[in-house]
Amino acid sequence: MYEKTTQDIRITVRPFFLEEQSAPERNHFVWAYRVNIQNKGQETVQLVNRHWRITDKYGRLQEVKGPGVVGEQPVLKPGESFDYTSGCPLETPSGIMMGRYEMTTTAGRQFSVEIPAFSLDSPHDRAAIN
Repeated sequence: MYEKTTQDIRITVRPFFLEEQSAPERNHFVWAYRVNIQNKGQETVQLVNRHWRITDKYGRLQEVKGPGVVGEQPVLKPGESFDYTSGCPLETPSGIMMGRYEMTTTAGRQFSVEIPAFSLDSPHDRAAIN
């Protein structure tokens, strides 16, 4: 599990490899990841946009930007949380993801929340110490 708190918003990510959706012989590897977004602050906030940076084993970068997550732009009152699951395919048996969410308060203040970097590991790759 990977966790990071930015401006009272705690992001927790739990990635897992999807063997049944992967085809290693065709260089197709798939992961899912569960994200929990918790508002630990005193203001109501809304997740407006996402920006992911996905790097494969060979350093090739993909960027994914867009509104909300899984078709939603959740509003979180103080103490509330939002959970979702999404996925990521790669052509290599390992990689890393990181990113940020763009948030806004009900007062109109905009800020970014860091998503912790997390490792995409499969049993089809040798572990490496970085």
